[in-house]
Amino acid sequence: MQIQRHWLMTGAAVVAALGVGFGAAQLVNRPAPKAAEHAEAGHAEAEAEGESAMTALSPQQAAEAGVLVVGLQRGGGAELKLPGRVDFAPGAEAVVDAPLAGTVARVHVGLGDRVSAGSPLITLRSPDGAASRATADAASASADAARAAERRDRTLFEQGWVSQARLDITAAEARRAEAELRAARARVGAYGAPGSNGMTVVRSPIAGVVTRLSAAPGQVLHEEALQVAAVADPRRIELVFEAPPSAAGLVKVGDRLEGLVSGGRTMTGVVTAIAPANEAGVVIIRARAGGEVPPAGSVVSARVSAGDGDGALVVPLDAVQTVEGAPSVFVVEDGGFRARPVVTGRTSDGRVEILSGLTGSERIAGVGAFLLKAELAKDEAEHGH
Repeated sequence: MQIQRHWLMTGAAVVAALGVGFGAAQLVNRPAPKAAEHAEAGHAEAEAEGESAMTALSPQQAAEAGVLVVGLQRGGGAELKLPGRVDFAPGAEAVVDAPLAGTVARVHVGLGDRVSAGSPLITLRSPDGAASRATADAASASADAARAAERRDRTLFEQGWVSQARLDITAAEARRAEAELRAARARVGAYGAPGSNGMTVVRSPIAGVVTRLSAAPGQVLHEEALQVAAVADPRRIELVFEAPPSAAGLVKVGDRLEGLVSGGRTMTGVVTAIAPANEAGVVIIRARAGGEVPPAGSVVSARVSAGDGDGALVVPLDAVQTVEGAPSVFVVEDGGFRARPVVTGRTSDGRVEILSGLTGSERIAGVGAFLLKAELAKDEAEHGH
């Protein structure tokens, strides 16, 4: 009996040991909750790898990092490189002269001040202004007297006391006096409506910013030098380029151009006017700028796709990056930039043709696209761990 009980106890111990070992093995082999979630996420990412790669940078974040987002253009035709500048559009700049000579009594503005149309710039005291007002007042009195004489003679004529000839003379005198009054009032208006003391307010003809001021209190303005200020509207600007006469036939109104400013920043524009060659043999090409434009006076250059080309889509050379062994362009989408594989064609003047892969309506990463490629590689490296 003792032997049998000994073997029973030994068997129970073996069974217990096996049970403990099996439980430990289960604990060791069971993945932790976070590890399981990570494995599932990795599996989902692996499934998504069939799509083109994407980096979750917003266009604003990309711009802050130095990535320029641009639209697509069509090229393939003749191409011109034009020097130019940013200039004020017609009617957006006014050079203001005093209407008559005199002494500056007050200056109402300073350089850089924003003014509205009709805002006072300076007040001028002018003897000529006082004389024009006096002439207008005298003409008004003469016209009143002439009209009164006409009314009197007309009444007498109707009563038979004066002849038709007398009435005709007084009527003509009244018309002459009225004409002189109109001329005197027009002169006063042209002089800025001076008061009887000759004080004239010179006003801005347009809304904008004071860009030049050449008048000071006490300054005497003479007939040969009446300029007092310049006002310009900085919101109304355009691009002005110069081209040789031989190139004028290659560009037409409506052609798109790509402008380049300092720092490598680009802009787009549309040709709005082409002037014939001037005395210096230069054709002036004006274009309406799109997007953010540097201030007037900035130097720009432009590349114009002119003439009838094959119309292929073209992108900046920097826009094409090799992703997963294929030429790709980073396209702006909701949530970031997606690397879209493309088939490229000819390369010329810093641009490359896109034969397939893009429709032409996309916004893409141009200069600085390599930063998105680096960000994409960083994301893949992190997921690889």
